[in-house]
Amino acid sequence: MHKEAEFIPLNIAILTLSDSRTTETDTSGQLLVDSLKSAGHHLAARELCKDDIYASRAIVSNWIADQWVDVIISTGGTGLTARDSTPEALKPLFDQPIEGFGELFRQLSYEEIGTSTVQSRAVAGLANQTLVFCLPGSTGACRTGWERILKEQLDSRHRPCNFVAHTRSGAQLR
Repeated sequence: MHKEAEFIPLNIAILTLSDSRTTETDTSGQLLVDSLKSAGHHLAARELCKDDIYASRAIVSNWIADQWVDVIISTGGTGLTARDSTPEALKPLFDQPIEGFGELFRQLSYEEIGTSTVQSRAVAGLANQTLVFCLPGSTGACRTGWERILKEQLDSRHRPCNFVAHTRSGAQLR
């Protein structure tokens, strides 16, 4: 008999990478904060940072080293402009890339924005038992990423598998 899985709340940090947004105008970061809380997770930290490789890498490195943080979701800096540097900043921190995340994100995004999705460099990886997801900066893209991928994959009850077992909080699932 299959025992009903228990929900395990995760500690999630949100990083907005933008040269133009403030905490008051950061609708993408706020959408992610509201979404993770309504799903039953905890906000571990929230920061806004200029689109800078070294500043963003320093913040995420600190969160990866923090035993309290299970998941990091960044928004912004995944496009093709000269200032977009999130993949270059964060991919070197990954112990393992999660290749399917970017592929699935672009597939789902295609349904919404058509071929413009090819300009998204959404990526994800695992680093020190911390999941790192890099979403585009638009509120719509964050909604797509959360509602159509992350909400289920960060829920320990989702079957046949989910990401929770790869985190410190989900260690008992291994």
